[in-house]
Formats: sequence, C-alpha cells, structure tokens
Amino acid sequence: MDETISIRQIEKLRREYKEYLSSTNLGWSEPTIATYASDSFYALNNNIGIDFWSCFIDDVSMLEARDKISDFLRQEKKSDHADERANNYQEAMKHLKKFLDEKYPLLAQEWSGKALNNTYLKSDFKKWMHKQKKSNNEAYSANTITTYTNMLKNTTQKLELGDLVESDLFFYTFPEDFEAAYKIITSTDNFNEVDAAGKKSYSNAMTMYSKFLKELYEPSCWIFQGNPKYYNVVDAVNDLATITWSVNQYPKQIKAGDKAYIWISGSEGGIIATGKILCDPEMREPVQNDPYAHDDFLNQAPHLAVDIKFEKKLTASIILRKELLADERTKKLEILTYPGATNFLVLKEQYEVIESMINGSYQRLPASPSDNTLSTPVEKRRYWMYAPGEGSYMWEEFYEKGIMGIGWDDLGDLSLYSSKQAMKEEMKSLYGDVSSYKNAGHATWQFANELKPGDIVFAKLGMYKLIGRGIVTSEYIFDPSRESYRHTRKVNWTHKGEWESESQNAMKTLTDITPFNEYHQNMENLISEGYEPKDSPAEYDSYSEDEFLDDVFMSEERYTTLKNLLRKKKNIILQGAPGVGKTYAAERLAHSIMGEKDSSRVIIVQFHQSYSYEDFIMGYRPNNNNSGFTLSYGPFYDFCKEAEPDDREYFFIIDEINRGNLSKIFGELLMLIENDKRGKEVRLLYSDEQFSVPENVYIIGMMNTADRSLAMIDYALRRRFAFFEFEPAFETEGFKTYQSTIANNKFDKLIETVSSLNKIISEDASLGSGFRIGHSYFCTGEVVDDAWLSDLVEYEFIPLIKEYWFDEPFKVEQWTLNLQGAIHG
Repeated sequence: MDETISIRQIEKLRREYKEYLSSTNLGWSEPTIATYASDSFYALNNNIGIDFWSCFIDDVSMLEARDKISDFLRQEKKSDHADERANNYQEAMKHLKKFLDEKYPLLAQEWSGKALNNTYLKSDFKKWMHKQKKSNNEAYSANTITTYTNMLKNTTQKLELGDLVESDLFFYTFPEDFEAAYKIITSTDNFNEVDAAGKKSYSNAMTMYSKFLKELYEPSCWIFQGNPKYYNVVDAVNDLATITWSVNQYPKQIKAGDKAYIWISGSEGGIIATGKILCDPEMREPVQNDPYAHDDFLNQAPHLAVDIKFEKKLTASIILRKELLADERTKKLEILTYPGATNFLVLKEQYEVIESMINGSYQRLPASPSDNTLSTPVEKRRYWMYAPGEGSYMWEEFYEKGIMGIGWDDLGDLSLYSSKQAMKEEMKSLYGDVSSYKNAGHATWQFANELKPGDIVFAKLGMYKLIGRGIVTSEYIFDPSRESYRHTRKVNWTHKGEWESESQNAMKTLTDITPFNEYHQNMENLISEGYEPKDSPAEYDSYSEDEFLDDVFMSEERYTTLKNLLRKKKNIILQGAPGVGKTYAAERLAHSIMGEKDSSRVIIVQFHQSYSYEDFIMGYRPNNNNSGFTLSYGPFYDFCKEAEPDDREYFFIIDEINRGNLSKIFGELLMLIENDKRGKEVRLLYSDEQFSVPENVYIIGMMNTADRSLAMIDYALRRRFAFFEFEPAFETEGFKTYQSTIANNKFDKLIETVSSLNKIISEDASLGSGFRIGHSYFCTGEVVDDAWLSDLVEYEFIPLIKEYWFDEPFKVEQWTLNLQGAIHG
C-alpha cells in the first residue's frame, strides 16, 4: 500500500469538495465558497502538529483539532483572536467532514498517518539543467531549457492518453514511476509524430528528466549545526548512538539514507561526527528535560526533525572550520558562507574532499589568496563611518590585528538575535529601562547583519579627523576569548594616518554613509589620493526566471512577453495603477535577465518636475570653494560609460518617468536611445565629445496611470518605448497562494471588497482601469491582525477613494462603509 498521499490526490479532493460546497449551499457567493474551501485545509497547509486526516474520524478529534489550531495561532502567529479564528476554521472543517462522510466515508481512516508527497519538480529540474553540459562541454541555452521544461509540462496531453499517465510529467517524482510512464508514452501510436513536430525536444527532455530523477535519488549529504552555547554537542555525540536534529532548510530534499555531518559552531568549530539519516523530515514534539540542552527556549513547539545514526565520532580529531576555509574546493560550503541555519547542503565535490580528510587520503588544494576576496556574495558595496572604541582608543590594536570591533559584549553572540527589536529588549533587560537604545540597537544590528565583506570602512577620530581606511573581509565573528570588544569582523586596513576633513564626521559609532555619494567620495579622495584600490571582483547571488515568478505575481507567459519586449525594444515603460508592483518588479526583471543580483549593473533614479539635462547627462555646477564652475557628469552619462566596454546587460531604471520633461532631460540623446540607433554617436551639448548609448543598456521606466496631474507622454517619446500594463494580481495563482498563507477571514473579505471596488472604478467614466487599487497594498511581512487591517482601510484606501470621488460624497460614504464592514463584520 502507498505510504504517501500525492499532491494530485489532494487537489482532486479539493476540486470535488469545492463543487460539493457549491451544490449544497446555493446561496453562497463564489468568494464565500473559496474561503470555506481554503479554511477547511488550514491545519494541513500550516503543519500545526497534528495528523490532519484523523481530525475527521469523530467529533472528539474535531474538537482536539480546534484546540491545536488555537494554540498554533496564539503561539506561532501571535494572534490576539486565536479562539475566534480557530472556531472559524473548525466551522469550515465541519463542512469538509460532512463531505467526506457522504462521499468517502473510509478516506479519513485510510489516509490517517500518511505523509503528503507534495513534490513538484519543475523549478528543481530547471535549476539542474542550468548546471548540465552538452557532449561538447557547452552549457544548455536558456531557450533550450525553457523548451524542455514546456515539453515536459504540456506535450503529453497531445497524446490523449487519458488517465494512463500524468499529462504534466513534473508530477512524477520517483525514477521507477517515470520509467513506467515513459514506456507507455513512447509506445503510443502518435508519439513519433508529436515528437517530430517538436524536433525531438520532447524525447530529449524526457531523457534529461530521467537522468535528473536518478541523480535526485542518489544519497545526498547534509551538515547539521549545533551551538555549544545552547546544546552540549560534544557530549551528545560521545554518549549517544542516534540523535534527533531539527530541520529548517531543504525539508523536501532531505530523505532517509542521506549522509550527514554533525557540526559544532564557533571559530574553532567544525565537523565532529558523521552519520546516516534514518527517516524523512517529520513533525516531532519537543524533547522535555533534554540533558544536553542548556537553554529552555530550544524546540518548545512541534518542529520538523530527522533521526541521525552516528557512524564515525570525530570529537578527538575535529575537521576544523579553518581547514575547510583553506581549501579552494570547500571554502564555499554553505555553512561557511551563510551560517545562520540548522542544516546545510554539501555538494558532491565538497563531500569527497571532506571524506578524504576523514580517511587520511586528503591532498590539499590551497584556496586562492583572499586579502580582499569576498567570502560571501556581495549585493552592493557600502561605505561606513566607524569609531574604533570610545575616543578611538582601540585603533592601534584593531589595526595591528586586522579587525574592527564594537562593544555591548554582554549581549553575547549577535547572530542569535532575530531582530533589531530583540537586541534592544535585551539591552533594556541588561542595562535597565533608562533609554530606548535606538542608536545602540541599530549599530549592533548593522554590525552583525548589514556590514558585508567588500564594504569600505573609514575609521574616525573626533568630529573632523580620519585615521584609517579598510575593506571588510569577513562575516560577523563573536570572539568570547577577547576581554572586550568581542563582536568583531576581519578588515584589510589599507591606510593608516591622520587626515583633516572639511566635512563633519557622522557622530554615531557606526554609520552607513553610502547614500551620500559626494560625502564618501570626498573621504576616498582625501584618504586615498593617487591610490586605486585593487579589489577582487564581487560575486553575486544567482537569480532565475523561476525566482522572478515566485517573487512577482505574474504568469510565465506574461513574463516571457515582457522580457522579449524589453530585449527587442531596448526601452520599456511599466505602467499601471498605484500598488500593482511596478517598482518591485523592475529591478527583479533586470536580475532575472542577468541571471544574478548584480547591483553594479543596475541603477535607479526618480524623475520629477525639476529634473533636467544637467542633472541627467552633464552640466556646469559650482565647485567646492565656490570660485567657479566645473563640468559635472550625471548618472546616465556615467552609467553608459561603465557599460560601454562590457558585453553584459546593464539596466537603467527610471521611477515616475512621466513626471519629468523627457525631451528636456534626454536632450540630443532622445534619438540615441532608439533600438536601431544604439552605438551611433552625437556631439554632446556641454563638451566637445562624441557620445553614444551602448547596445547593452536597457531602460526601464515606471509610470502611474492614476496620476492625473501629469500630461500624457508626447508621441516622440512614446514611439521609442514599449508599454507594458501591470494590473492588480488578485486572481493570479501566486497571489492566491500568498493569500492562503495569511489565512485570515477578514483579510480575505477585504480583498473581495477591493476587487468589487475595482470593478466600479473601471466602469467609472472619470476614472477607468488605470485607477484600480493594486495588490501590493496587501503584501506585507508583518502580522496581519485587526490593527493592521484597520490602518490599511482608514489611512490608505479611504483617503484614496475620497480623492477619486471628491465630487461624489455618496460614493465615498458607500464604499467607506463597505471597506470598514469587510474587516469589522
């Protein structure tokens, strides 16, 4: 008997249940049916620590489920209305129980205790394809990968095989199941015809998918990390034969039979044991009175975990962290580049090196020199003003040891704090409630979390003196061996001396001065006259098309259209109502085309009514001593010059593009931005210079269609840009998935009301579809409670409709009541 429930089985049941609700509740609206259909499965979707299907066996189980949901809402979601919301979910579950009793009376018992196999491998396959090589050692193109993906997803339905095989092959997650389907597919009479129509891409895609599945089910290797401050890892390893470990990453990829390493954190930490994972990740209750736990807050709620059987114990011969950092093949282990988690993936090559260290056959491959090498991906270089101790008294020691440090030692390891607020609360506990600790909490949070390898630090003394410059070369390090200033980072101090500055230094211990371009450039000029820093090229996080689709509520087809439109036209304007995610999408669109989050090739400016050619391209400005004027270059000129010698794509993003006088701002370059004029030169207005807009520069503009204070863009500019409409995404699959994670009835009802309001706005002759309310208003990382919903309605939606219908008070009153009623009942 199958020990798991497939996602297809669940989806089939959901569809039948939704049809049942419609047929048995004729007076219900479609949104009401959708709400009940969603709420019924809340306990399943949120892993609240119960066996979902057993809830429907009898009424007692249903009551127990209600209490579990209430506890989950109160503890995990911090809900002030946990009981009320739990009652709503229980009411929905009663409808599901009635459906099951009538249609599938034995299903609850049959499915009780079974795990959900919710794997869908489309994204994983695409990521895997990007790493594969052809027989000539060339990588597969993005077009080929997209073609293969679409073939696996859509082509099988053309064979009209009915229920014999899944039409979407990505639902096959086991090699043997896929091989059985493959035999049926290839033996079908019209297979060759369908395959030939796609130029064999269908059969090629299936061959690659078969290879992918086989690799997927080879044993993987994982590192599980323990912090000795909270758990006696060494004693647990020495005493036990099997250990249970929490899982907070890769829950779908970790499986029984995988290899495991146990890691003890700290500067002198590393691998202290090897083992084998005995089970797939599953929900576990917290272990009470664990003799190895030092802190009561560990695992106080049901959590995902695995059992690991020890195979080799290395507590007497640790594979040290610093040894792994010193080898080119292991220096980028996930646990070394991003240590803030419980478990980490180990790549095949990394595993082979670690095994050779353990069995004695290790041959070291030294890591490349890293004085200025970035050990983690860098998004954008930032500049910081920093005081090395009160009165800079720690400067000599910090310079000698190649570090920087910050105080507040009593806080302990700063990486263990989940938020800036948590740091401030601990400061109040330690030092008394005599201050808000606003600046102190900000400084400690930035030092541990926002300062990055590759950033530039200026060391200061007093209000007008600089004493050093350096490049950060490590992540945050908590060093308990130091008597003071235990919070440290490694720094390559490039300069030491004394320089008098005309500008006053920032007063705080640590200040991000990145936004003040002229200020930090003056610091560089002052301290580094004639010096060119030779920094290693930055590495950036990858960013795929799938990640774009996960971040932006847009279909794959519309994304392809948008991307192709930009590539073809070179210039595009994203237009739509406020709150539809134009600005959010623009930078992510650039990253998805580049394939990485390379912020050095993306710039964002905002136009306004006073913006001019002199601001944008070049113009004369007073020099520093006001003795005359100097020709200064604007961001577009500098950006084009930066892109010119490079073959890669560059993206210039303009927010509020229709707020500026574009003909005036672009001047003679208005002609050069056309896609067929790229590379052609004109003489610039302010200099005896021939200038061109490179072919690899793409311009993305954003404009609000609801901005009636602005004139329409003139035709001369309109024909140089393509226009892409962004619409409210309430009906997209991505937004509905997001909405289901919020799991709040009032939130759902407010969205339903806003969707109805948008229909009225669209039909209004004085407004139209460009004035609709966008989905971004509902996107938040905060807890969605009554206060959050009330603020959204009272301070954002109601003022907006008052502006829309300033001359129709009856409409304003009607929709104010509708919006307030959605959240107050």
